[in-house]
Amino acid sequence: MIKTAMYFLVMAAAMLGISRLLPGFEISGWGAAILAAMNTIVKPILFVLTLPFTILTLGLFLFVLNAIVLWLTSLVVPGFKLHGFWTAVLASLLLAIVSMIWKSVTKPAPPQQQQV
Repeated sequence: MIKTAMYFLVMAAAMLGISRLLPGFEISGWGAAILAAMNTIVKPILFVLTLPFTILTLGLFLFVLNAIVLWLTSLVVPGFKLHGFWTAVLASLLLAIVSMIWKSVTKPAPPQQQQV
């Protein structure tokens, strides 16, 4: 539970940072950023539904899927706006990088084998 909450906070902070770097990606504050970070709940459902496209494009459709989820989130969350498809694609790529780094840092260490 705490790990999930920390993940949402890290993603919200990443969104706030991206809003300062990327023109066309606007987020008004922490509240909107945390709500926008909740888009990770919907993404697995859409991933399963679009799995044939993902397999057909050798995984490249995931970039488009992430951009679509980010765009849909901007329509629902007040204080979060995206201007343009390529802004959504670039932002989703940056958020995917942050997510990968977070998951690799918080991954539990494998159990060590005892030497006999």
